[in-house]
Amino acid sequence: MQTVTATVPVRPGAVALLRRACDGLDRLSPVADLAVRLWVASVFWKSGISKAQSLDTTVQLFRYEYSVPLLPPELAAYLGTSVELVFPVLLAVGMAGRFAALVLFAFNVIAVIAYPDLGPAGVEQHYVWGILLLVTLLHGPGRLSADHLIGRWLARKGAPPR
Repeated sequence: MQTVTATVPVRPGAVALLRRACDGLDRLSPVADLAVRLWVASVFWKSGISKAQSLDTTVQLFRYEYSVPLLPPELAAYLGTSVELVFPVLLAVGMAGRFAALVLFAFNVIAVIAYPDLGPAGVEQHYVWGILLLVTLLHGPGRLSADHLIGRWLARKGAPPR
């Protein structure tokens, strides 16, 4: 069998332009990481604020609407509200960013399981939030984060890299 190869002339100017474009996108990456963290954090934060404003109603929701497995409704209500108030802050500033993303990812999964009347649009939203949390979990919080600043500070102090 004979292989035919075609050559396409590549202009050096085009390669340089493509390289500059890629470099520009690389510089924007930390901003995108931050935007993802802030957007997802705001969703959970707003939900936590809503729950905290009326804890009695929140407990009633956990008692009669949500089916959280293994936990009594009161504990689930207080624990859920706490998770939605603490971990979005950690995610937003990028402090223990991967851990915060993991906790919120698990919380997101539990929310979908615990609320069977969520509906297709609600499930779709939770999928989007879950995917964005996975980005932070797998990629890390990025250069515009407390984790990155702490890592740089430790490196200057002579701590071994992780």
